[in-house]
This record gives sequence, C-alpha cells and structure tokens, in this order.
Amino acid sequence: MGGPLLGKLAELAQLQVPPVLDESFRPAVLANRAFREAVADSGQATPLRIGLQRPDGTSSVYETQVVSSGHPMAELNLPYAERLVKFLLWQKGGYQVTIGGPKEVGEHIRDAYSPTGARAFDEDFMGETTYERPFEVVITGPDNVPPAEEVSVPLGRHLEGARIGFDLGASDRKAAAVLDGETIFSEEVVWDPRNQEDPSYHFEEIMAGLKSAAEKLPRVDAIGGSSAGVIINNRPMIASLFREVPRKVFNAKVKNLFLDIAKEWGVPFEVANDGDVTALAGSMSLNDNAVLGIAMGSSEAAGYVNEQGNITGWLNELAFAPIDYHPEAPADEWSDDTGCGVQYLTQQAVFRLAQQVGIELDESAPLADQLKSVQKLLEAGDETARKIWETIGVYAGYAIAHYADFYTIKHLLLLGRVTSGSGGTIMIDKIREVFAKEFPEKKINIQLPDEKTRRVGQAVAAASLPATG
Repeated sequence: MGGPLLGKLAELAQLQVPPVLDESFRPAVLANRAFREAVADSGQATPLRIGLQRPDGTSSVYETQVVSSGHPMAELNLPYAERLVKFLLWQKGGYQVTIGGPKEVGEHIRDAYSPTGARAFDEDFMGETTYERPFEVVITGPDNVPPAEEVSVPLGRHLEGARIGFDLGASDRKAAAVLDGETIFSEEVVWDPRNQEDPSYHFEEIMAGLKSAAEKLPRVDAIGGSSAGVIINNRPMIASLFREVPRKVFNAKVKNLFLDIAKEWGVPFEVANDGDVTALAGSMSLNDNAVLGIAMGSSEAAGYVNEQGNITGWLNELAFAPIDYHPEAPADEWSDDTGCGVQYLTQQAVFRLAQQVGIELDESAPLADQLKSVQKLLEAGDETARKIWETIGVYAGYAIAHYADFYTIKHLLLLGRVTSGSGGTIMIDKIREVFAKEFPEKKINIQLPDEKTRRVGQAVAAASLPATG
C-alpha cells in the first residue's frame, strides 16, 4: 500500500538470495513469515479471518493471526492485512470481503478499498466491473465470518475429433489444429490488440487465426480458446487486450465478442482464462494434478488445477497480486499499485531491467520483437543480459514460495515467451537455489515444458475445452 508502515513490514524480509539487479526487493513471502513468527512470539496473538463472497454463492476463507490491539507491533497488522486482502482478491475473487478480527484492521481495509481509497481500482474491478454489483467490506468478529463454500468443476481434456484451439496474448495470437489428440498445425502471429479502439480488429484477427487452422482440418467439430482477462460464461468482463476500447463499446460489443464468433462457426465453443488453460496444459502434459501454471509473457497469466484435476472458479489473476513489499517497488501501470507480479514475472520485467543496465530497446518495435532483441543478446553470451534472467529467476523463486502459502502445489509449470531459449533454464536454476536456501521444506516439482509446448501448449489445451456429442 506504500508508506512507512509497509516499509516497516518489508524490513522484516531478509533475503539469502538477493536478485543481482534489484537490491531493494523485499519478498512478500519472507515478510509474511517473519511477521507471523513475531506474532507467535508476542504472547498476544489474536485470530484474523478474511472471507470473500462471490455472486454464485461460493466463498473462501483465509485464516491467520495478528497481534492484539494495543501491542507495540499492532501497527504492522494494517499493512499485513491489506496486502493479504489484495492477494486474496486477485487469487480468488469476490465482491464482498468480511474482516473478522480487530476493529481497526477492518476499518483500515474498508478505507483502503473504497471509491476514494488507495485501492479504489481494486474496489471498482471486484465490484461493478467484474461481478456487476457494489463492492463491500464487512467488519465483524472472527467467529462470525461465514464458512467457506468452495466448488470445483472439470475443465477440458476432450481431444476427440477435429478441433481448433486459440490463445490470445498481448503480443501474439496462436492457433492450433488438433485431430484426434494430435496437433497437425500451429501458428503464432504478432498482433497489437492493446492499442486498438475498435473491437472489429480483434474479431477479424481471431477469425483469421481460426480460418488458418480450419484449412488444415477435414472439418471443425469444436473450438476452444484461451484469453487474457477475466472470462465468465464465455464473456470477457475485463481484459488488457481491450484496454483502449471505450467502456460503452466494450459493454456493447466486447462482452459478447466470443459469443458472436461462436455463432459464425456453429460448433461447440468454449473460452477460458489463459491462466486456467496454462494449468490445464501442465496437468495434461504431466498426467498429474495439483498444478499451478504460470505463463510469463506480456503479462503474468496464472491458473490452477486442484488435487482432483478440476478448476476452482477462482480468478487466479496473480499478475496483480503483490509479491514485493518494498514501498517504492515498481508500480503496475493499470492499477498503480506497487510490487505486483506483472512487474516481475513478465516481459515488462525484462524491459525494466534492460533499461536499468543500459540495454537500449527500440520502443517503436512490437513488444515481442523488443523481447527477442534482449534474448538475442542472452543467447550470444552477453553477461548483462544473463543477469536479467538471473534476477527474474530470483523473483520467481520467492513468488512461487509465496503462492505455495495459498495453493496446494505439486507441480509448477512455467510457460510463455520470457521462458524461451536459455533464459528459462537460467531462471529454473535460480528458482531451485532460492528453494534450497530459503524453503527446503517446500517440495514442488518446478519445470519447463519442451520448447514447442512452451510456446503453443495453451492453444492445444484450449482445443480440448468444449465437449462434443
């Protein structure tokens, strides 16, 4: 949230593996762990329960402890709780947050997540924008927080017949033709959706990709898609791909964009959040569950397949969940909040660190080409470029450990353009170093898929989304 209190909380994070290009990095996972240990040692621990309610009747509850009101350390309850609420909202979603704990903690959250508060962006996003109802903070005692009501449902894994899968990112769109589970064609096309005000651009580009794949199939039985943004019932509620589309036009045309495309093809059609498809791709390739997938591209797309092999209905928008508590951490250009994953586990991190070390970028070139220019230096043995990926690997190590405090993770799969080439291997090495030194108790299989799956795996998994027959 910024300010001196967050700074005091951040000071609790003492790293054993500091990122070589970012001495100010203060991992949320270490700060939280140190705070919880201090609370336990205080002799004045008191419960804090955070409930999140969603319109479909499902809800989540997170339980932790803070110190009692009046304790000298009580001021740190406020940034600790606020950063937790921020993480939980973007992980699980909710239009209503119930704070069961010290009254001043609840009041702090209510002030921050108000139309005029520091988290006004999140208040609007979780309220009217995503769930189409007012956002609310309820303050109560720990025992009055409603119990969790979680559900999970199967996703995809249908590979029979002739299918098309597509994956929409901010830098490129991908399409794949899949015949009885075998990928017979795939393509990647650079596009620029984020700077387009007219959604007909998006419609035509997506249709072009589908037609390219269809040409390689004897027929089209089903189409599945993976898209950045919040997708509910095949309708994008908000997405960076359409960030320049005026709100009225977005509501009138974009929310039904995929429904309109489905009408054009007249076959079973399903679109899911790109993070969930990332996790599905991982689960399918590993033939196992409890998979957190993270696609590191123009943004950070995350998704989760639980221990039963199902998706949870959570948002999993970890790009906007905080992983760095330093009060002057880089700010997300969309929400203006600091320390969120989008500035650390994406090509934005590559660009930010490249500029920091004096690597010049052609800002007139497409983002994908700018990333390739830095990757070219890396592959040529440039030590400065190598430090960029070492730094991002450290970011990822502490971020994954943080995620493991909120998810049950057996496998962590990394995909996306940032992981291409030797950069992915450099990152994995650093992630494993962080875990060995800081979190030896956390046993997670962290890996990259093969290069082809890394680049187009989401489009292939997306093809499996719709059921037929």
